[in-house]
Amino acid sequence: MTFVDEVKNAVTPRAALLVIGVLALQLLFIASYIGALHKPKPTDVAFGVVAPQEVSQQLVTELDGLPGGPLDPREVGSEDEAREQIMDRELYGALIVSPRGRTDTLLVASGGGTALSGALERIVTQADGAQQRTVETVDVAGASPEDFNGLSSFYLVIGWCVGGYLCASILAISAGAKPANRQRALIRTGTMALYSIAGGIGGAIVVGPVLGALPGSFWGLSGLGALVVFAVGMITLALQALTGIVGIGLAVLIVVIAGNPSAGGAFPLPMLPDFWRAIGPALPPGAGTWTARSIAYFRGNAITGPLLVLSAWAVVGTVVTLLMSLRKRTPADPAGAPARGAGSAGAGPAPSGGGSTAA
Repeated sequence: MTFVDEVKNAVTPRAALLVIGVLALQLLFIASYIGALHKPKPTDVAFGVVAPQEVSQQLVTELDGLPGGPLDPREVGSEDEAREQIMDRELYGALIVSPRGRTDTLLVASGGGTALSGALERIVTQADGAQQRTVETVDVAGASPEDFNGLSSFYLVIGWCVGGYLCASILAISAGAKPANRQRALIRTGTMALYSIAGGIGGAIVVGPVLGALPGSFWGLSGLGALVVFAVGMITLALQALTGIVGIGLAVLIVVIAGNPSAGGAFPLPMLPDFWRAIGPALPPGAGTWTARSIAYFRGNAITGPLLVLSAWAVVGTVVTLLMSLRKRTPADPAGAPARGAGSAGAGPAPSGGGSTAA
């Protein structure tokens, strides 16, 4: 047997295609993470300005014209209104200009990401310094001392996402890469739901009572965790139903390669390049991270949109999974028979002739 024959026996065409697919995922992983995170800088950060009427518009114009366009400033009527808009997550910070002294107040919210609050402090301090003014910073939604750089919410959601697609992958691959029938699809969906509830509660226990890393509602975080795990798990099952084992790679592409760097975890969304800033809120890691931070630090505000995003992923995944289980079957795979998914061990042609009888 020649070396070429040995290679053909050792690496099938299907295996070679899968290896090429893995290489593509690897390169996309590197490109996505480095592309999103190698040079973070704030751009068009929603920012409030509270100042005397005679200088307010001029100050907004000056801040809007800063090199690189870091701020998207707008006039706000009062300090109380600015604080409320920050807590509603409509603003990331605000400058309160003193009408009498030369010391202004900068409002930030490090619970939404310390990288951004620190960047705002540097930008405003430099801008005020050019006018011979000083700035005092007030953190209106400060990150917990146990939550380094405000990253705990992000890592919590990433853990939930990993659990979701790993559980779904195990459920599908253990008996073949495609759901075989309606009963099996329903069982997998039910199992995924139970696992999601356990994962959501477990994650909230670890990040709250065990480590004390995040404040906020325990049951709010538990419910969020269950939804994140279920959404990721069901979209993974749906992709596997559509494409077989390739679905695992597609789930990794969506959740890990595209979703993690665009989630606003290490660097909040206004510090990411345009592409990642645009896709982040529409993917499970981004929607989950935003919601977890809102629950922990912002009184649960501004979570309707992200929860709808997660719910949409869960519904689409469930519907596709169940619809694919109803696909037309061949005589070798009757609807009531145990499934032989693509790639299952021992799969072969159905017995022919009269050697078998109907049950």
